[in-house]
Amino acid sequence: MVADYYTVLGIARGASEEEIKKAYRKQALRYHPDKNKSAGAEDRFKEIAEAYDVLSDAKKKDIYDKHGEKGLKGSAGGGGRGHSDQSYHYSFHGDPHAMFTEFFGGRSPMGRMTGTSTTPSQGLALEAWEGGMSGMGGMSGMGGMGGMGGFPRPFKPHTGGSRRPHEKKKDPPVVHELKRGQDSNSRYQTGLEDGTKITFPREGDETPTNIPADVVFVVKDKPHPVFRREGSDIIYPAKISLREALCGCTVNAPTLDGRTITVSSRDVVKPGMKKRVAGEGLPLSKCPEKRGDMILDFTVKFPDKLGQSTRDALKQILPP
Repeated sequence: MVADYYTVLGIARGASEEEIKKAYRKQALRYHPDKNKSAGAEDRFKEIAEAYDVLSDAKKKDIYDKHGEKGLKGSAGGGGRGHSDQSYHYSFHGDPHAMFTEFFGGRSPMGRMTGTSTTPSQGLALEAWEGGMSGMGGMSGMGGMGGMGGFPRPFKPHTGGSRRPHEKKKDPPVVHELKRGQDSNSRYQTGLEDGTKITFPREGDETPTNIPADVVFVVKDKPHPVFRREGSDIIYPAKISLREALCGCTVNAPTLDGRTITVSSRDVVKPGMKKRVAGEGLPLSKCPEKRGDMILDFTVKFPDKLGQSTRDALKQILPP
């Protein structure tokens, strides 16, 4: 048995359609199992989906408001008897994950926020907002993201003469750095360049006297202990000995998802030489099902000193 649907969504009875949508959006993002790993999050996520399924449907909402859950579900001995909807037997058989995806307009839950097509960059901003990524410095100055409802607020500017005393003025952009590690563990990790700006128009706090500010996330990469990045490609520093550089080498290179790949070369490896391994980089920002490459950047380790016999042998073996 689901708790009161209004309580589940955190809204009062009589809430408007827009308030119901905003409440679902907030609660679904909060308890989505991909973001919330606490015990019971999956069940709560399903309750939120059922609550929205009922309250967003005019007929089901009307029956629920008049006769409660028993009337809606036609429970034996419940309030469903004796009213015009006594034959109504509601049961939530939907997929809460499918509902979530449909609500947000695509596989990224940020698809509808700007009214544009779904992009991984918008999902990345969601991760910072919901997951509280390190470096965000909390949500101070953003009013708890109260304006991030994701629904456009119509505004008609005054078109004649100087600005009237009561006319609203738009607040300056609210900018936050979005720090992320260079790995593929993140659901929204893509090949976005360091410094990329992700803007959500008019999603800041709103008051009766202002136009909500744009909320701007600026992507900032945290240094990776092994790799460095170039767009969607990752660079792996492959250190080999002088003998390996001359006679052939085998490098065991780690990947972003914890695997190890073996790369062999029979060619003479010169200082600064690079070798490319296709598809082992970061997802492309405009085509996330494809990945960039891993580039092995070879560094040859020269010996600190050589014995005289080794020098003589090398003189005989190596070309002038």
